[in-house]
Amino acid sequence: MATQIVTGAAGFIGSHLAEALLEQGNRVIGIDQFNDYYDPSLKRKNIALLQQYPSFRLINADIQFLDWQALLIDVEVVYHQAAQAGVRASWGQGFRSYTERNINATQIILEAAKESSLKRFVFASTSSVYGNAETLPTPETLCPQPVSPYGITKLAAERLCWLYQQNFGVPVTALRYFTVYGPRQRPDMAFHKFFRAATAEEPISIYGDGQQTRDFTFISDIVAANLAAATVPEAVGEVFNIGGGSRVVLAKVLDKMEEIIGHPIHKKYVEKARGDARHTGADVSKARKILRYDPQVSLEEGLSQEWEWIQSLYGISFFHTPRKLA
Repeated sequence: MATQIVTGAAGFIGSHLAEALLEQGNRVIGIDQFNDYYDPSLKRKNIALLQQYPSFRLINADIQFLDWQALLIDVEVVYHQAAQAGVRASWGQGFRSYTERNINATQIILEAAKESSLKRFVFASTSSVYGNAETLPTPETLCPQPVSPYGITKLAAERLCWLYQQNFGVPVTALRYFTVYGPRQRPDMAFHKFFRAATAEEPISIYGDGQQTRDFTFISDIVAANLAAATVPEAVGEVFNIGGGSRVVLAKVLDKMEEIIGHPIHKKYVEKARGDARHTGADVSKARKILRYDPQVSLEEGLSQEWEWIQSLYGISFFHTPRKLA
């Protein structure tokens, strides 16, 4: 039974990834700090699902204060999902949390990894490193130009990965996620907020004019990319875009949401947020070629799954039979 480490195991992506690894028969060490960026009770729900597996072990601690050399003994893969997330919250006084949790924590694991027998270190990066990309869809070869402090810290951590790979042979692979959604999505993320507001028939805040575009990626496709990145030999030393396969206008997404819940969504347009890219779109041709990555879940199907989860999470039966709007 192989041992894998998932950092941020109580979070949105980390919990899904840990669950998939456990289902494959792996032993999983999940590490999470349970910080208060959002309600820790949601993370506890995720962990409760993982603790049903006898091969799961939880370490509730700050990455920066663990004995990583001891932890990495007999570990084959580290999936480093833990991060201080959120573009808008990365300005101002909160920036220190981003440098500590995104840069310092990553360096500490990499420093221990250079002395280990680790087979792969999969780093969760982000499309935010591109900023307002001049080329859409955006290839990995485009020079990163982050437009938020969050993007800056994730790019710095990604660069650290390459330093340790090139100088010490740490077997790093980085995945640049494009707007991940699905069940267990963080409450500060757009789809979760939109669906939650709809259940209360409250207006949702739309930053800007609603014509911005995103490449939305369903959580199971993100998990599949991670599993491939950990096993494909050619992935070492490479960075891959992981997107959903198409770029969609936010206004069109809201139309799909209205169809799924069977009720109009009240919209409130507010000033564009600093640090938000206008458009994102992933060129996933490199991931298709090397990782055999092929996104499987359509936006409509993914939104329907998230809506079902939202109703279950909040104990809501909003509309029993979704209907298309006239």
